Amino acid sequence: MAARIIRKEVLIPGQTTKLVLDAPHVAAKAKPGNFVILRVHGKGERVPLTIADADPQQGTITLVYLVLGKSTWLLNQLEEGQELNDLCGPLGRPTHIEPGPEPVVCVGGGTGIAAMHHIAKGFARAGHEVVSVIGARAKDLLLFENELRAFSHEILVATNDGSHGIKGFVTDALRDYLDAHKNVAEVVAVGPVPMMEAVANLTRPYGVKTTVSLNSIMIDGIGMCGACRVNVGGKIQFACVDGPEFDGHQVDFVELRERLSAYKPHELKSYQECGCSHG
Repeated sequence: MAARIIRKEVLIPGQTTKLVLDAPHVAAKAKPGNFVILRVHGKGERVPLTIADADPQQGTITLVYLVLGKSTWLLNQLEEGQELNDLCGPLGRPTHIEPGPEPVVCVGGGTGIAAMHHIAKGFARAGHEVVSVIGARAKDLLLFENELRAFSHEILVATNDGSHGIKGFVTDALRDYLDAHKNVAEVVAVGPVPMMEAVANLTRPYGVKTTVSLNSIMIDGIGMCGACRVNVGGKIQFACVDGPEFDGHQVDFVELRERLSAYKPHELKSYQECGCSHG
């Protein structure tokens, strides 16, 4: 089903863009942790994106993407009023959220901050005290800080260059928080695979439940192709139907990194042949 772009906002020039889509069929059922798969044109690549927000009353969903290859470059050429060729969703299992007041720490890095936003909001609406930990290389690369302030009990910021918050990584801020607070019910991490792996490694000795969101290689998004398989606790799982969220302490991140890098030469070739440019 096609989806019209209602609003387009460049969050980081040449890098990151936010789209608000008229998609009432998705917005009506979207839950935190769900994702969609879109195509820019009929023969285009299927691009999985975690839903950053949903408004069932307005019939809209929000997506945030990094302009990284040919398909996202083509997506970024669309403007307000234009339509995506098709949008499929909501897909995947939603975040498991039980009502309760216990503190939950939601960690986001890069565009993962936007995806984490919908999850953090879900925990807040369920009554949890939400602590949001966000990080980027520099202050001007941070996303959704103001949006997270609307419901977060506390926001901890880390930047590599120290231009905002503490100087360091999200794991540094998370470690300080876990050292000072022994009642954390769960840590949820969304972002680059190395960041999620680092978070899982950090929380393991604390014994804190840790959930990671794996938007790995996907094609059909309904469990038929097997392209998104991941090794979780020695068992093969499909991120699209068994996830995308898994126990971070059980994920084989070494194997996952190898799978995610398998098609990088092909992606680069496709990007160069289309004459795409970030400029």
